[in-house]
Amino acid sequence: MHVIETTGTTRPDGRILDNIQGAAYGAGVSLIFEDSDVEGEGPDLHQHPYSETFVIRGGKALFTVAGEQLIGVAGQVLVVPSFTPHKFEIVGPDRYIATHIHASDTFITEWLEGPRAGS
Repeated sequence: MHVIETTGTTRPDGRILDNIQGAAYGAGVSLIFEDSDVEGEGPDLHQHPYSETFVIRGGKALFTVAGEQLIGVAGQVLVVPSFTPHKFEIVGPDRYIATHIHASDTFITEWLEGPRAGS
């Protein structure tokens, strides 16, 4: 058994963001813990060769998935299929608090927009 301590470190922009790659622990998933009230924050358009599940526990975010937009709110679970372009932006004023579950023991991301596009 592994017990993993998350840092919960607040960044200068007010965000809390922890990433755990499951490979180091024999887990078949990797996790992102997101906690922010910075309106408009979120990743650029990207995709993964596996599904990503968003468990939203607080606040809301505008998700763009395969060109369609929807507001994800606390209490919802959103599943983005593999190889599906997606991004989200935090919508205030409440804190967006969510766990993002990557169905892979390592993060594999193809950036489609922004400064990391093509990497």
